[in-house]
Amino acid sequence: MTEPRPSIDELVVGDEPETWTAAGFTVDGDTCRIGTVRVRLAGRDAGSGISAWSLRNLLVAGDIDGIPTSSSDRAPATPAQHECGAGLVDHVVLMSPDGERTAAAVSAATGLEVRRVRDTDSYGMPMRQRFFRLGEVLLELVSSEPPAPGPVAFFGLAVTVDDLDALPALLGEHVGAIKDAVQPGRRLAALRHRALDISVPMIFMSPEP
Repeated sequence: MTEPRPSIDELVVGDEPETWTAAGFTVDGDTCRIGTVRVRLAGRDAGSGISAWSLRNLLVAGDIDGIPTSSSDRAPATPAQHECGAGLVDHVVLMSPDGERTAAAVSAATGLEVRRVRDTDSYGMPMRQRFFRLGEVLLELVSSEPPAPGPVAFFGLAVTVDDLDALPALLGEHVGAIKDAVQPGRRLAALRHRALDISVPMIFMSPEP
């Protein structure tokens, strides 16, 4: 029998619900359901950005390399319909000064191995990307090279939308220019999140071809 694989239940974000509504997301109370993932909008009293998450089917309970982590046995969320066309969370980005250390911690907690490693300078300096699969979401672990001491933190997320070309009419100046993504056959546009008082860097992506 195949063991259940780890997946993301919830991301906790320090934003007010109305800021995400202004970006075209449907929010029920304090929760935005994007695909099977719940984004809990805990307000600015909870800090800013993504502050914590909960995962299913953890091997080891507790924080992962300092990332506030809780264990969940909730069923996947029922996807909501969003005006912006959000269908799922494509990937969540973690930033670490020591990618090998953080990757080892993720593997120890989840039993998952790194699927792929890529060197890039797309963040403005030489970086290494390591990828894990958490259910329908990719976890992208970005680290500087060579390794250095320091804490790991969430950076941002990417959301797949049904119709990327419809976003400029919906969001106007709050969405950047549409351009080709690294992934073949896909395109992306950045949300100008600060203007909407959203604390999480976010990009919208076209579906996989």
